Amino acid sequence: MATGSTNKDPWRPAQRVARPQKDIWSHVNNAAALSPIKPIINMGQGFYGYNPPQFVIDAAKEALNRVDCNQYAPTKGRPRLKQALSDAYSPFFGRQLDPNTEITITTGANEGMLSAFMAFIEEGDEVILFEPFFDQYIGNIELAGGTIKYVPLHPPARGDTEITSAAEWSVDMAELEQAITPRTRMIVLNTPHNPVGKVFSRTELEAIGNLCVKHNILILADEVYDRLYFVPFTRIGTLSPEIARLTLTVGSAGKTFYATGWRVGWLIGPSELIQYVSAAHTLICYCSVSPLQEAAAIGFEQAEANNFWNESKRDMKGKMNRFNQVWRDLGLPFSDPEGGYFVLVNMKKVRLPEDFPFPDSIKNERRDYQLSWFLMQEVGVAAIPPTAFYTPEKAHLAEDYLRFAVCKTDDILETAKERLMGLKKYIQE
Repeated sequence: MATGSTNKDPWRPAQRVARPQKDIWSHVNNAAALSPIKPIINMGQGFYGYNPPQFVIDAAKEALNRVDCNQYAPTKGRPRLKQALSDAYSPFFGRQLDPNTEITITTGANEGMLSAFMAFIEEGDEVILFEPFFDQYIGNIELAGGTIKYVPLHPPARGDTEITSAAEWSVDMAELEQAITPRTRMIVLNTPHNPVGKVFSRTELEAIGNLCVKHNILILADEVYDRLYFVPFTRIGTLSPEIARLTLTVGSAGKTFYATGWRVGWLIGPSELIQYVSAAHTLICYCSVSPLQEAAAIGFEQAEANNFWNESKRDMKGKMNRFNQVWRDLGLPFSDPEGGYFVLVNMKKVRLPEDFPFPDSIKNERRDYQLSWFLMQEVGVAAIPPTAFYTPEKAHLAEDYLRFAVCKTDDILETAKERLMGLKKYIQE
């Protein structure tokens, strides 16, 4: 029998998961459970409140009847999906994308981004993020050994008094270049942006892309909302050959076809980059769910014939406009989104009662966490405090805002509006 083991604590976790994380989803769930108003209307989390279009549902059902679709998919993805993506995206790039070498399928966009970080980030490499940021970026980069440098999107100066455009959240390009060091390996660019709803302009993308060319920095373009834009949308990987050779573009069938539970994503980029993303993906999960890849392929093949691209944008813009009328009625300014399905609302005018019974865990939190809790208790609507998507140093930029997801059914949006009118008595000009 072995003796003298130095392993005193076999339950000790690895440091990469041991650090306490501020879990925004637990905050929302706890507040919802304690609310006297049931059921809570969940406009916090960005999952759809309705099914994919029928032609995509039918494709998924049909795929489940096929033997080959119920077995392992090729690690780089089912050929039909890669070909469908090549056919769909080649016109944007102005050339024919090679489905075998320039496209790889992943288990959702999130695992695709993890694969990209694992493929190119090593211990001590730096990755630049714009804040606010999608929270999953952080753990993925750190898991790969990377260090994060943050550059803020500056909110419009009049965002607390007037309705503004999401376009007015701006990047200081000098500030961005100052964040670049010899260790900078990659920049993550999310457009349309979560949570802001900003669609980066062609001018902004050219400036960012040219900086990356100048400093030889990879671009991870998170474009999962690329079919939900309400203003002209430019893909950074299409701007020039020099920018394209540094760019990996991320997409999501879940966001595209209202099926966030399917976990089918992809990356598009030069073969010199895609081969290593594919290698990392193989090590992480080997392959992605096979029948839903086939269904996503058919979705792309039939989308035009079903006028889906135009209808999905029109429907989401309609939901956005109808829902945001409640802020106009209340006199609360918001950042009018250019794409995606989130809206940031400035709640500076909402006065929280001094004697409101916040739990101890919320009393010392930032104002947006208190606002989020207050909304769930008083009107039964859940929204996300966006300082969860900031570093502590820059969180003050968003502590008067809340994020609402409008990808819900029209009846849910109408009920949410009715409930939110209950804020009127707390608003002070």
